[in-house]
Amino acid sequence: MRNWTSRRWLAAAAATLGAYVLLAIPTAMIPNPVFGRDIEAPAWSYPALAITALLSGLLLATYVRDGEPEELASEDAKRFTVGGLLAFFAIGCPTCNKLVLIALGTSGAITWFEPVQPFLAVGGIAILGYALRRRLQTAASCEVPAART
Repeated sequence: MRNWTSRRWLAAAAATLGAYVLLAIPTAMIPNPVFGRDIEAPAWSYPALAITALLSGLLLATYVRDGEPEELASEDAKRFTVGGLLAFFAIGCPTCNKLVLIALGTSGAITWFEPVQPFLAVGGIAILGYALRRRLQTAASCEVPAART
């Protein structure tokens, strides 16, 4: 990351902010008139949201090149998607999530799903961290050939 251009850092900052907003608005971590929470967000969910947004922004920035954007490899895309979804379910209100309510009901969401949410956050962060580490290792180990003109 020491060799990143200002363009890549700008992309990382924009993607981090975008990921934060995309995760925080529907989970009502940022109060808004469209979405609400029945249960107050626990203290651990704010750092989990921030770390997830930061890792997402850095990961997306690894696909920015000086010329044109790089294509997202399917294996990396799967890790990114799984990590983001786990974080989304982790920071969301357990009784506001329709999928959880359908599967477990209100009491099940509070009794079974809410205690699991911190583990989902850690799992999502771990997957995003692993995907970022792989992208950075790959970028450092092989040069991208210059485009022929």
